[in-house]
Amino acid sequence: MKRTILGLVLIAMIGWVLVDFVGKDVAEPDSGRTPVLSTNTEDEGVEEAAAQDTVGVGRGQIAPDFELRTLEGETVRLSDYRGQRVFINFWATWCPPCRAEMPDIQKISEEEDVAVLAVNLAYTEKDPGDAGRFAEEFGFTFPMPLDEDGRLAEEYRVFAYPTSYMIDSEGRVQFVAMGAMNYDMMRRELSKLK
Repeated sequence: MKRTILGLVLIAMIGWVLVDFVGKDVAEPDSGRTPVLSTNTEDEGVEEAAAQDTVGVGRGQIAPDFELRTLEGETVRLSDYRGQRVFINFWATWCPPCRAEMPDIQKISEEEDVAVLAVNLAYTEKDPGDAGRFAEEFGFTFPMPLDEDGRLAEEYRVFAYPTSYMIDSEGRVQFVAMGAMNYDMMRRELSKLK
């Protein structure tokens, strides 16, 4: 009985997040972002042309630049990775799906020619040291920038945990995943990036 109720609550929450996410795209047409509302391939060329020079988180748009401090205290800027494929993952230690996909992200970072930036949603953590302890315990080697005030999560519209963005070598968003991915899905989507 408890599992059924928990499952229904979880489904309702995911549904609310998706409705909220889609609703914001439609409700904010003047926000500088080009909403992608159609998956019709005839419209793709028009949408990509419209998104060509805009900064935003929609497919084909230039990913918003950011500057964050990593667990090691180094500064990371997205623009420093221009010319490389980039896999940005927003995660938290308290999030079971986030924790579950981290070993696959480590494997991707070792096997693929891609820069991984695992942005910890530090403003949601109970203890500021949680992310560092988690990374050390599992031996993760990719950079873990800290979103300490939630501004980056807001700009990248992170409403579900984890959320991942795959950015091509020109700095354009090519894939967004709201929710956990597995290794095969990560590889498949990365193979589509130039």
